[in-house]
Amino acid sequence: MLETPILTTLRQFRPWLPRGLVPPATPPVEETEPTAASEAPDLSQEAAGPAEPAPPTTAQRVIDHLQATGRLGQTDLNRAKRLGEEGVDPLVRMLVRLGLVSERDMAEAMAEVLGLELAEVESFPAEPVASETLSLRFLKDSKVLPLREEEDRLEVAFADPTDRFVVDVVALAAGKPLLQRVALPSEIDTALERLHEPKAEDKGDDLNADLGEVSEDDIEHLKDLASEAPVIRLVNQLIQKAVESRASDIHIEPFAEELKVRYRVDGILHEVPSPPVRSTAAIISRIKIMSKLNIAERRLPQDGRIPLRVQGKELDLRVSTVPTMFGESVVMRLLDKESVRFDLDALGFDGGPRARLDQIMEIPYGILLVTGPTGSGKSTTLYTVLSRLNTQERKIITVEDPVEYQIPGINQIQVKPAIGMTFSGALRSIVRQDPDIIMVGEMRDLETARIAVQSALTGHLVLSTLHTNDAASGVTRLLDMGVEEYLLTSTINGILAQRLVRRLCPFCRESYEPLPEVAAKVRKSLPDVDAIQLYRAVGCERCNSTGYRGRLVITEVLRMTDAIRRAVLEHATATVILRLAIEEGMATMYQDGLRKCLDGRTTLEEVLRVAEEH
Repeated sequence: MLETPILTTLRQFRPWLPRGLVPPATPPVEETEPTAASEAPDLSQEAAGPAEPAPPTTAQRVIDHLQATGRLGQTDLNRAKRLGEEGVDPLVRMLVRLGLVSERDMAEAMAEVLGLELAEVESFPAEPVASETLSLRFLKDSKVLPLREEEDRLEVAFADPTDRFVVDVVALAAGKPLLQRVALPSEIDTALERLHEPKAEDKGDDLNADLGEVSEDDIEHLKDLASEAPVIRLVNQLIQKAVESRASDIHIEPFAEELKVRYRVDGILHEVPSPPVRSTAAIISRIKIMSKLNIAERRLPQDGRIPLRVQGKELDLRVSTVPTMFGESVVMRLLDKESVRFDLDALGFDGGPRARLDQIMEIPYGILLVTGPTGSGKSTTLYTVLSRLNTQERKIITVEDPVEYQIPGINQIQVKPAIGMTFSGALRSIVRQDPDIIMVGEMRDLETARIAVQSALTGHLVLSTLHTNDAASGVTRLLDMGVEEYLLTSTINGILAQRLVRRLCPFCRESYEPLPEVAAKVRKSLPDVDAIQLYRAVGCERCNSTGYRGRLVITEVLRMTDAIRRAVLEHATATVILRLAIEEGMATMYQDGLRKCLDGRTTLEEVLRVAEEH
């Protein structure tokens, strides 16, 4: 008896189907001896000429669509084909599994080619659908999610609707026509877990079972454990969810009774569901193996990096570990090489501060300092300025710790203190490389600052960062370090201070009339503004109900004028220097933030969180 493809598939998945569902029998086909006519070759095709090429399969049409829209390169496709020959996964799944195409790009391509709708998370059911017809194991393994069941049809979301076997199985099991949709595999997995595994206390049982009783002193056992599937899957999920949440950092912090995991999204830490505390040693060991750190060293801090490709994105994870009372605390910083935009407009530079910065960038020598606390976007601003100055006529050399983003055409040097490659040591060497522009990652000590000043005096443009609260404090900070005042007044062109505030979600922000006392306070700082209208955060699905999406810069730019030079030579305080700068037209960070509040780009609460009124 011959079997149809549906029967073959049903027999393969039969243990996952409900009891009592038996494939219908296929009538037998009588086999006859071949006749001479049937054995004779058919020459009609040869006489008529070469046969027409077979039409492309649905999967091939999807791949062609990805290439036509620029979402898949030929090199990546060839790589997936080579690996696909060795495995059993179809090519479209291989592309996603290797991170060559993101889940969403693949789903959108399938929906476009097949003429299907893309099912979003909002349309997923609140209760299980067709749970008696299709088993959970089948749904998970096939990436299928029933959405709605009606008398005459079943609406189903498929991660791969090009897999006709799975579609036929679902149709035969349902016994009614299907209304097909396309959905992201990760979203289907999350929905199935939510619908069929609601108990939070049950999570991590498989991992606990795999861990057993493991001593942290058993290094070899930890290495083996960190290479097991449950631990690898758990760490990969932590990173993938961080990427989906637009997180900039992942914090993994061990405590006596729990392992805490937090994501920093738009500068604010958010706690997420944590793995079981017994998995602490295995998870940290896995991360240390991925970042090529010493798994046996748990007494000293270590730094490493993990190059990854997640959902089609090139990521660079900077890993830092420090010993704590209950284990090693791990922080992973996610650097998205593809999505970062070195654009002053996109960062939020506009108005008076942007005009002042443009004037400073036109000076071919001297020093431009960018100040602010850690995590205020100083490096991104420097990279953006360097990108603007990066022309064929200029040679640019940077000394960084670490090199965060690689810019074509710029010579970037990684500081390595362990072998004597410090900021000051590298600076001495690169001055002899005949550069036009030098970027120093940070002025950390007097020696580095003096070499940078000497470089500026000899005709180089020097860019660097400094940790101070505002622009005026940058001068006094260098004086405190021991740099002579006459050198500062001769070399510094300007000091830029900045902070990052969360950007309001443009889809759900809400305008409101502030209280009279608040409006009076705003009008005092911005006397040229007539109507005072502010905006508040509301929250929607596009911003994960936070009301904010992304960040932007609020800044102040101090230019070194004659009046400020005289004040520096007289060792004036930062307050005096700030007052002089304001009198000469400098807008403070607070004023720049207020203007962005009136534009609807951020909120007054965000500005007050990072800046103070002068």
